[in-house]
Amino acid sequence: MRKEPTRLFDCLAYQLENYPLEDMLAAKENGEWRKYSTGEVQEKVNQLSAGLLAVGISRGDGSLEGRDKVTIISQNCPEWMLVDLAIQQVGAVSVPVYPNINQNELQFILQDAGIKMAFVGDAALYEKLKSLQPQLPELKAIYTFQPVEGASHWSELPLAVDAASQEQIESCRELVQETDLATILYTSGTTGTPKGVMLSHRNIVSNVFGSADIIQEIGVQGKRALSFLPLNHAFERMATYCLIYSGMAIYYAESQEKIALNLREVKPTLFTTVPRLLEKVYEGILAKGRELTSIKRSLFFWSLQLAERYEINQPLSLSYRLQLALADKLIFSKWREALGGEVKAIITGAAACQIRLLKVFTAAGIVIQEGYGLTEASPIISGNRYPEQNRMFGTVGPLLKGVAVRIAPDGEILCQGDNVMLGYYKRPDLTAEVMDGEWLRTGDIGTLVDGKFLKITDRKKELLKTSGGKYVAPQPIENKMVESDWIEQIMVVGEQQKFVGALVVPAFQALQEWYTSQGKPYPGDQAITQDKQIRALIGEAISQHNKNFNPVEQVKKFVLMPCRWTIENGELTPTLKLKRKAIIEKYKELIGTMYKEVNSSFLKPS
Repeated sequence: MRKEPTRLFDCLAYQLENYPLEDMLAAKENGEWRKYSTGEVQEKVNQLSAGLLAVGISRGDGSLEGRDKVTIISQNCPEWMLVDLAIQQVGAVSVPVYPNINQNELQFILQDAGIKMAFVGDAALYEKLKSLQPQLPELKAIYTFQPVEGASHWSELPLAVDAASQEQIESCRELVQETDLATILYTSGTTGTPKGVMLSHRNIVSNVFGSADIIQEIGVQGKRALSFLPLNHAFERMATYCLIYSGMAIYYAESQEKIALNLREVKPTLFTTVPRLLEKVYEGILAKGRELTSIKRSLFFWSLQLAERYEINQPLSLSYRLQLALADKLIFSKWREALGGEVKAIITGAAACQIRLLKVFTAAGIVIQEGYGLTEASPIISGNRYPEQNRMFGTVGPLLKGVAVRIAPDGEILCQGDNVMLGYYKRPDLTAEVMDGEWLRTGDIGTLVDGKFLKITDRKKELLKTSGGKYVAPQPIENKMVESDWIEQIMVVGEQQKFVGALVVPAFQALQEWYTSQGKPYPGDQAITQDKQIRALIGEAISQHNKNFNPVEQVKKFVLMPCRWTIENGELTPTLKLKRKAIIEKYKELIGTMYKEVNSSFLKPS
């Protein structure tokens, strides 16, 4: 057996030697799945490495500034990973970027990193980058993955590998140390200018090993995973190398719209996601349930109520288990079929997941393994395991092997381990702000439950303080409120105000169905925000959930928003987290009306 990987590209050689696959990477081409074997991937990576070296991409003098920087801006595809591996092999640094990034942020990142070469997915991204090229003097070449008229295709790189170039590749590989910079990941963040997080091979590989312990408990070798989270995100990037190391085939979804179809085709054993996408899956299941009639509808919602009572690590009565078995046969088995029929676990991170969803999916035979981390930690710090004794609802699980955590006096989680970043690129001042010796300040508030399970209670910077001097944590309130069928998105506000308020995006699809059930035409998203009955429905839901919180934390007033918050409109990060400061700035006048008693009335006290 080959020695354990020390650099990211070693994961490919490790798979080739230990469990080569016929479908290591796969994606749709002309309606059919195009599969790349492990051997073919290794061959193409070597060809690309030879091509990069031939056009002058290298490790330079080995210093941070001396290493050439190459960006990848594309939707997920095998070519993305082939290029990433090739960049690493020659000792250069990959700087991947979200394909839906706005022009200003893109220009900043490419200038800040000093990008020398770019690989982009399609014509739209090529034109986007081409328009910026005059402001990017170091950018010498742009290659595309898809054929684009007038553009250089990635296959046009000199790809022939002869004895001399193979020897050069091997020499480059040998020069790469585990402590070397592997990638710079610019954090989208919820505020401010992007920061370039520098991660070494050791940083990410340590996380690969820790995460492999988690997924290998499921039994994944030779199985399939579906990939659809952006590859440039630290979570999906590390997960990909973990899957390669663990001998799992990776299939790339065609698009967000076709995930459901691809799940049925690929039949994955697991996949990674973020809570918002999981919520959308659940909303789709609910919508199907509402379409049912008579006894089928009754059985569906009976099963749902049963699942919401599910608990782990405690005895379940015989009566409950018998009912659950019936619900599984009649209802839950169909849910699993919709996800391909072979899903054992879904790994979620990047934001807090509703406990209700954790219970419902687990009761349906689909384990949700919620984890926690941040880009600066490569990125995973903790994760719930597959065996029930190492899972706890409402927590982000035990720590990864090799990761240490301590809770600061103010409640902030500090992290230490080989996974902690090298620092922020060209920003030692910002690095100093988040490092306490070898300990990384995460910016999250939390605690250890039973000395084992890490629990996140809020973001340190997102705590708001009322005019009465009371601190309020928005996230737990928001997480509870979106359990309502009528609320799709919500943001709690109230900094230096007398009480807590909220901006609420209604669940427009569910409310459209409500109008139909009432025998009334749907007046449109904008109009329903003024409908007194809709305000009453949502107000009642908020009042019910307010009972879970102390009086100072309860939402006293709310404003209905006429449209969903999106990435494109600058209200969400690419991982679908709220950009709080951006939303507050955008809707400050609307928020102001909430704190004028003449414009809205208080909810009934709970």
